[in-house]
Amino acid sequence: MNNASALTSLIETPVSRRKLSDEVFDRLRRLIDSGQVKSGEQFPSERELTDALQVGRPVVREALQRLEQMGMLSISQGERARVSSLTPEALFEQIGGSVRHLLGTSPDTLQQLKHARLAFECAMVRMAVANASEHDLQKLREALDRMRGTPGSDPEFVSADLAFHETIASISGIPLYGAISRAMLVWLRSVSYEDVRLIGAEALSVSEHEEILKCIEARDEAGAVKAITDHLTRARKLSGPLDRRRK
Repeated sequence: MNNASALTSLIETPVSRRKLSDEVFDRLRRLIDSGQVKSGEQFPSERELTDALQVGRPVVREALQRLEQMGMLSISQGERARVSSLTPEALFEQIGGSVRHLLGTSPDTLQQLKHARLAFECAMVRMAVANASEHDLQKLREALDRMRGTPGSDPEFVSADLAFHETIASISGIPLYGAISRAMLVWLRSVSYEDVRLIGAEALSVSEHEEILKCIEARDEAGAVKAITDHLTRARKLSGPLDRRRK
């Protein structure tokens, strides 16, 4: 759809003056939600929007910034806004700051997320046992190989850990599950820590992942669920607030 048609749809009814910024935001969002301006296309310019809506530029700018914060628009200096291609990964990254703040200030919510992650991982490993291909198993082996011999404080260890759990979730065949797995682990690691630097803890973490993989390879659902439950339960006992790590 061209910009002229998009602008025409904005001016079908007058803008209410009671909640000006909210109504402008709603109208601009509808252009995206309805597909009138599609992913990758340029949005009408600020001047075009102010003329069409008969509102001030600050109001339009505020609405555009809200859409950018939601991940719906990409705004670069000196260029027109462009409609973003929103993915689960991009969405979780967009809300990550708010989630981390919530987890860091609400111990109850942090514990609830840990319990939710355990339930999620158990469901994912059941599907992995049933559906893992040789290619999937090889990806798990490669992630495990990266963990071996790498210090727990090394970003490579964390990256390999993420890859291992994300691969288990992706075996479901539903890409969203992989994104959820990564997001939960990233959020949890941002506000708490598993002290793998304790003597033997790194080796223990690796051995736990080895047991999970062994059970998936053997198509042992009960064993896989027990292995991942033992791993995450043990990790929770060694975890604590991130500020304690810095003392």
